[in-house]
Amino acid sequence: MVIVAGIALVALLIAFPLLLASVRRLRRLQVVRGTLFFGSGAIVILLAIGAAFVVLNLYTYARLTHEQHAARVTMRQLGERHFVATLQPPKEAARHYELRGDEWQIDARVLKWRGIGTLAGLDTLYRLERLSGRYASVAMERSAPRTVHALAPQSTLDLWALLRHHRYLPLADALYGSAAYVPMAEGAEYDVSVSTTGLVVRPANEAARQALGGWK
Repeated sequence: MVIVAGIALVALLIAFPLLLASVRRLRRLQVVRGTLFFGSGAIVILLAIGAAFVVLNLYTYARLTHEQHAARVTMRQLGERHFVATLQPPKEAARHYELRGDEWQIDARVLKWRGIGTLAGLDTLYRLERLSGRYASVAMERSAPRTVHALAPQSTLDLWALLRHHRYLPLADALYGSAAYVPMAEGAEYDVSVSTTGLVVRPANEAARQALGGWK
């Protein structure tokens, strides 16, 4: 925004004398010179507007790569392949979920806006959907107890379904699901972030880093 303001200021400093000279010459009935000065001032303003739009467009690319912190997940082991996961979203009360398996997985829905929506200040939207346990072995995944928990409240109005079935909405660019999974370990803490490319899970303490270091 500082760059845009600078462009506008420079354009004003250049265009104002040209437009003022144009008005003076038109009052003296010097039509050709007056029109020339007016055209020059108008070109400067148009170029400044174009440059400002380019800068704003580049700014939208920065916004598209911005990550948002979605939650912190802390693991506490109860038994073999049996854990309690504490989910702590920003500015919300912690929630506890019992999980079984070798890894935990979190799912989210992501709504990405078109360029004009991003330019208008609309951020990529997301909603955490599920938290589940999973097994490293496919055979165990088929036979062992599975645990899945809903993270989003049930609602009669589903914006996701509405946007999916009405493709003509001009601002919605992409609707997609994203999931990430990492190992469960006693005392491990993970930070969950979301960007336009989906969910990202990073270790937040040494226990989590050790769990990821030995993950095969």
